[in-house]
Amino acid sequence: MTQKDDEQKNLTDHEYDGIREYDYQLPTWWLNLFYASIVFAAGYFIWYQWMDGRSIQEEYQAEKAKLDIILANEASKSATVSEADLLALVKEPAQIKAGKEVFQNRCAVCHGAQGQGLIGPNLTDEYWLHGGKLAQIAQTVTNGIPEKGMPPWGPLLTPQQIHSVVAYIRSIRGSNPPNAKAAQGELYKE
Repeated sequence: MTQKDDEQKNLTDHEYDGIREYDYQLPTWWLNLFYASIVFAAGYFIWYQWMDGRSIQEEYQAEKAKLDIILANEASKSATVSEADLLALVKEPAQIKAGKEVFQNRCAVCHGAQGQGLIGPNLTDEYWLHGGKLAQIAQTVTNGIPEKGMPPWGPLLTPQQIHSVVAYIRSIRGSNPPNAKAAQGELYKE
C-alpha cells in the first residue's frame, strides 16, 4: 500500500470549497488527557457543589472575618492609649522622628510638609476641629473623618505608627510655618 492509497483510504466524503478532510485518529496521549480532564471536572464539581469544599467566596469571607478581628483588636489598642502615654512619646526624639517619616509619607499631601494645612486643616496652631487632646488626635488619625475626606489610617498603620504621628503633630504645634492656613475649629489650650 502506497502513501497515496493510504491518503485515499482516510479521506472522508466531506468537502468544502474543494478541500476534503482526512479521518485520522487522535493521538492517544491527547485522548488520555481529555478523559482525565473530564474525570477531574466531575470530581471538582461534586466536591464543591455537594460536599464540604468551600467556594472562593466562602474562603474570602472567612479570611475577611479573620482580618476584621485583627483590625478591630489593633484599633482598640490604639484607641485605649492614655493621654499620659502619648505625652511621654512627645519627649522621645526617636518617636518624633518616626512620626515625621510617617507624616511626610501619608499626611503631608493634605496637611502640608510642615503641617501648615493645604486641603486639610493647619496642625501647627491652637485650633482643632475634632479635639486637640492627644487621645482625640489619635482617635481622628485612627478612624479618619470620611465626610471631610480624611481616610481612616487605623487599618493601614500600626498603633505604634499612629502614636508616633500624634507625637510628631504635638511637636510641631506652635511652630508657625510660613503660608499657614487660617485657623479652623475651636481654640484648645492645655
